[in-house]
Amino acid sequence: MNPTPFAAGHAAHSEWQLALRHALDDMLHDARVATAHAAGGGEAPAEYTLGFCYLSDHFAADAGHILAELQRRLPGVHWVGTVGVGVLATGAEHFDQPALALMLAPLPRSAFRVFSGVQPLRADSGEFHPQVALVHADGRTPDLQELLPELAQRTAARYLCGGLTASRARSVQIADAVFDGGGLSGVALSSAVGVLSRVTQGCRPIGPLRRVTRAQDNYLLTLDDRTALGCAMVDLGLPPDMALEPVAEALANTLVGLHPAADAAPGAEHGFGADMLVRNIIGMDPGAGVVAIADEVEQGASLVFCRRDAAAALADLRHVALEIRDALRAGGQIALGAIYVSCSGRGERHFGTPAAESGVIRDVLGDVPMVGFFAGGEIARDRLYGYTGVLTVFTAAAGAGAVPR
Repeated sequence: MNPTPFAAGHAAHSEWQLALRHALDDMLHDARVATAHAAGGGEAPAEYTLGFCYLSDHFAADAGHILAELQRRLPGVHWVGTVGVGVLATGAEHFDQPALALMLAPLPRSAFRVFSGVQPLRADSGEFHPQVALVHADGRTPDLQELLPELAQRTAARYLCGGLTASRARSVQIADAVFDGGGLSGVALSSAVGVLSRVTQGCRPIGPLRRVTRAQDNYLLTLDDRTALGCAMVDLGLPPDMALEPVAEALANTLVGLHPAADAAPGAEHGFGADMLVRNIIGMDPGAGVVAIADEVEQGASLVFCRRDAAAALADLRHVALEIRDALRAGGQIALGAIYVSCSGRGERHFGTPAAESGVIRDVLGDVPMVGFFAGGEIARDRLYGYTGVLTVFTAAAGAGAVPR
């Protein structure tokens, strides 16, 4: 039997009712085509059971109405999703405009569990054993950086993927109901669901990998036993006698990539691999040579100064998409659907081209049904990333007549 692909639809319109109608029509058309193709294998196609719904923040106030209409039109489907400053779909992006993206997945009901603050995820619940989890979170949630590792520990693979709500209005999440006011929600998947996920970075290193030799909270005191500010100025090519104002301006346009001390030594060039956590520089003390960053840092961590780079970001996205395509081919699998979460600081304004990221993914993986959103932070493994993208692909063994992408 041919595996049943996911079905997706998206639309932009000033009225949520019309946007939803167009996206639903597209998605249900895809579903009819997909089930007809799957039925060619001689058995009944799988039932669509799980839905993903991503809204631009223009529709945040309408989330309850949108979910109610989805539940009316598709009874029996469980829904998860959230709000971003834009949404993505296969080969398309709707940034900073009223839009939504929908996707249906034909998963066995025993293979997933929707969770939220009122229905927490448990490591083992009866016969369900979570392998990985798609997570949506509110960045205002207290102790979020500690909650993510705790949630990851409840999955067998210790792996999360997803992102933070990004909204200039209500920061709502969808998990079979609409939630507003913080917390985490999403869907956990068992080992019966094939998943491949990768992080793609969006920055270019501008200096060597350095060791944090002294730090306190979010203050970098010394790097390689030299003042942190002195190292930053060397790496940025700034003369030591430069006036403070241009130094501050240069640092404001600079980021740091952190690699925790507890992890193995990074192996990518300049140490800037998928494990790097990019953080903003938020201040300096010229007298003490101290640099302040937007995260706590520990002694022994690795650090590299970097800048956002559109060309490097698209090249890395293509690289991780090719990795996933190669893994599919090697395993005799096909991609059924995908979710892509991108930083809200990326998109057309950063790349200068509409749908740059979704276009790269489509170019490598083909017309795989995909939805996603532009987030306030990206979640992968058990960590919160920034300026990155997280590409997650749902997979299945290729059936008769199916060709791995």
